[in-house]
Amino acid sequence: MVYQEELVVETGGHRDMHDLTERVAQAVRRSGVKQGTVTLFVIGSTAAVGTIEFEPGLERDLPEVLDRLLPPSRDYGHERAWHDGNGHSHLQATLLGPSLVVPVCNAGLPLGTWQQIFLLECDIKPRRRRVHLTVMGE
Repeated sequence: MVYQEELVVETGGHRDMHDLTERVAQAVRRSGVKQGTVTLFVIGSTAAVGTIEFEPGLERDLPEVLDRLLPPSRDYGHERAWHDGNGHSHLQATLLGPSLVVPVCNAGLPLGTWQQIFLLECDIKPRRRRVHLTVMGE
């Protein structure tokens, strides 16, 4: 069985993080799949998905670390070509990645107690993000 759905997330711009865990769990329940996988894929090249303990400290820490590793306003080739101020956004999103696969067990997500699914906006302006979900299994 294959079930697909799209989540829409309105972001506030660079560093805005959203907990998608419950929305993904609801989609898995709607799918009727008991055993299998759910794949998330954020559409766009300046946002990322992953897992983290979604709490205020890490919600601040992850974007801060990314800004130290790949800071805004550097002389990136993307900036020289496009002059749009978001070269770091593309690099940060690429580093984290646009997709995530989570097992589905007994019609639920076997996440750890302190493990949630997040979307991180890396772009410099608010965006309407679409996260495509594919639930596969039986």
